[in-house]
Amino acid sequence: MRKSLIAVAIGAALTVAACADKEAAQTTDQQAEQQVQQAEQQTAAAEFNEANPFYAESTLPFHAPDFTKIEFAHYEPALLAGMEEHAAEIEAIATNPEPATFENTIVAMEKSGALLSRVSSVFGNVAGSAGNDDFRALQVKMAPKYAAHGDNISLNPELFARVKAIYENRDQFEGEELRLIEDTYKGFVRAGAELNEEQKTRIREINSELSSLTTEFRNNLMNLVDENMVVVEDKAELAGLSDSQIAQLAATAEAKEMPGKYVITVTNTTRQPILQSLENRELREKVWRASAERGTGNTATDNRPLVKKMAQLRAEKAQLLGYENWGAYVLEQSMAATPSAAQQMLRDLVPAVVSNVEAEMAEIQQVIDGEGGEFDVQPWDWAFYAEKVREEKYALDSNEVKQYFEFNRVVEDGVFYAMNQLFGITFEKRDDIPTYADDIVVYEVKDVDGESLGLFYGDWFTRDGKRGGAWMSSFVGQSHLLGNKPVILNNMNITKAADGEPTLLSFDEVSTMFHEMGHALHGMFSDVTYPSLAGTSVSRDYVEFPSTFQEDWTLNPKVIANMAKHHETGEQIPQELLDKVMAAKNFNMGYDTLEYIAAALLDLEYHTLTPDAAAGIADVNSFEQAALTRNGVAVEAVPPRYKSNFFAHVFAGGYSAGYYAYMWSEVLAADAFKFVQDNGGLALENGQAFRDAILSKGNSKDPMQQYIDFRGQKPTVDALLERRGLTAPTID
Repeated sequence: MRKSLIAVAIGAALTVAACADKEAAQTTDQQAEQQVQQAEQQTAAAEFNEANPFYAESTLPFHAPDFTKIEFAHYEPALLAGMEEHAAEIEAIATNPEPATFENTIVAMEKSGALLSRVSSVFGNVAGSAGNDDFRALQVKMAPKYAAHGDNISLNPELFARVKAIYENRDQFEGEELRLIEDTYKGFVRAGAELNEEQKTRIREINSELSSLTTEFRNNLMNLVDENMVVVEDKAELAGLSDSQIAQLAATAEAKEMPGKYVITVTNTTRQPILQSLENRELREKVWRASAERGTGNTATDNRPLVKKMAQLRAEKAQLLGYENWGAYVLEQSMAATPSAAQQMLRDLVPAVVSNVEAEMAEIQQVIDGEGGEFDVQPWDWAFYAEKVREEKYALDSNEVKQYFEFNRVVEDGVFYAMNQLFGITFEKRDDIPTYADDIVVYEVKDVDGESLGLFYGDWFTRDGKRGGAWMSSFVGQSHLLGNKPVILNNMNITKAADGEPTLLSFDEVSTMFHEMGHALHGMFSDVTYPSLAGTSVSRDYVEFPSTFQEDWTLNPKVIANMAKHHETGEQIPQELLDKVMAAKNFNMGYDTLEYIAAALLDLEYHTLTPDAAAGIADVNSFEQAALTRNGVAVEAVPPRYKSNFFAHVFAGGYSAGYYAYMWSEVLAADAFKFVQDNGGLALENGQAFRDAILSKGNSKDPMQQYIDFRGQKPTVDALLERRGLTAPTID
């Protein structure tokens, strides 16, 4: 039973009889719903045939999806048929008359659901990267079916009895098998397998509603981009932008059928990159408010009721499962272990970070005053004037820096080069592998010995229908049991330059490319038997460690020398300019850290509420402000990176009570990177050691033990403080 499928959809199994009148009534309703769903699945299964490209495994290399054959109409019947097929497989396992064994129960579940896995991985990835209204409507329709599908497996008493029997005799197992047994058993218990029938019924209801609400929130984010775009009539208002940037805004307007105008769309963070350059203060405020106030009822789409309801349902589910709150439930299987440990880590940093922010704010205010500005710095001013401070302090022009980071060179001579130097791998372009949209490049990744590791898809550019941010995912996960090599994707939202112009990247975008490649290699180097334990199937506060570790190769001298060349002349980036980049690396770090910590603490505030407290939230915006104030991070000019109404990580993604993980993982990454730097730096032996101990293991071994195997000891916070240029109290 693959962990990826539990998150998406697991099969239908046997119905459970109830013993009390109330429970019997609830179960009757539940049976009726199941019968309707089973009927739909059976109908779909009957209509599902060889004409559907998902019917059989793809014959392309590495079983990559064949997008020359896949049409939108293929998804729904394949998903429903996949559930039907998986349901039959699970029922056969649960009702097997033979005594439960590791092979006939645990391994059998790992092998089940091939069709469902095949179609759901493609559907989910395409919906997020190149979706449209049809995809979103189907996501809404399928969400409760997915939830019920998962519940029917994890709340199946006969199946759980078999898993429990194996778990109770786990002494005879070791290594990856033992890890899988324990992980599977805990998964059932945490899903509610030991609850009574009334409680199970309520868990099903909550899961179904949460699935629908999460999908609605995610789709609303797409609507909010269009509802909150800023239309500019007069080109003069765009003073401060380059000709290329203005051309991009004009092209966006053209695409949205507003020729002759300029359209600024908001990205999914409170801070907007364009604010760094816009000279028009009134327009800056308009753009910032379009971002910060979206989803608050200022347009047709209002996410506030969804935030409140999800917080309430999660709290209720946690208490049903025996936990104090949702945070306690989620973090039980994390490195932090408890919400209080995560909160303490963040709160310990607050005094030093706020002190840094105050110093940065004073420098910004000095520039404003010096220019005769009769106003205090506001959120829409920060980036614009911080850039002036940066230019004055380091004489650094970010646009000048961009001239040396042309997109293709960064990919080929930067990211791929660094990975070759560290791991010996190469990336060979495969023009014969079809993709789901333009501007996606596919590479075959080959190991140091020339053996093929898998496929890598680079989907780096923004497009209509693509969700915001940057992420890694997969079409096929690695597994020796299934004989699968990985097919991995990296997604970003880089704005492509106008035709004929080079796409030049900011230093942050370059760093993000290295970060996402770190995730990709966590999936690509996976070397485990069972799919549930493969690749990035680790706790949230560990999964960001390998990716953050890779970021710091961005400024490695060998890597810089290879990729940072002027896009017109080919000249190496001048050492003087590079020195300024290095010196300015931690500039504005107080702001960057505070906006992150504020969002992470806000996440934990929502997810340490009781059900009654969550239901008692009178106004989401007021709750947010009170939470920030309570944690000492309510700085008006530095709002949280994500406000409640567009906090995709926790209300549309899998980071609820886990957004702190980025900082927790950075502690590991900074410590590990310093260790590598002190022991030879960018070298194959270091890459191989990191691959062997960390990247290849997935969740087949305890994360902290993986780290100790590599580093020789637990991490300390010292390297993190150095990495961010901060001074803070010691983290216990």
